[in-house]
Amino acid sequence: MKDMEEIYKKYMPQVYRFLFSLCRDSHLAEELTQETFFQALKSIDNFRGDCKLYVWLCSIAKRLWYKELRKKDREKPAGAKEDIISADTNAEDSAIQKIQVIELYKILHSFEEPLREVMYLRLNGNFTFKEIGDIMGKDENWARVTFYRGKLRIRKESHYEM
Repeated sequence: MKDMEEIYKKYMPQVYRFLFSLCRDSHLAEELTQETFFQALKSIDNFRGDCKLYVWLCSIAKRLWYKELRKKDREKPAGAKEDIISADTNAEDSAIQKIQVIELYKILHSFEEPLREVMYLRLNGNFTFKEIGDIMGKDENWARVTFYRGKLRIRKESHYEM
């Protein structure tokens, strides 16, 4: 586990920059970077050393990026034209978003500490994982893992997709 922390510290900035260059969205790049290292941790025993560790991590990251693109394509309704949206649709979308936010906070309210606090700091305070770790007296990796577990619980307890 100590080795994985060293790998994370060494390669996380590079993997993040790689993902950011693909998606141009800092939040998505951060989330995909987190997921990349989670997947790497789960499958580190499969790493044969045929390539550099950085290349292996980037291949995981790229696979996750492609998966994200496919997910976004599936979410688009067939034949949808974003430039033809009526005011009624915008009001309806706004109401649906508000209901989703209320549902999200109901779920978050049921979480135990410190999970609830980590989720609030990240979602409301827009704190980085490093800052959350500092606030909670833990390290950045702990904050990432805790947030990831919170996202999994939200997905499990609702149809809300973060």
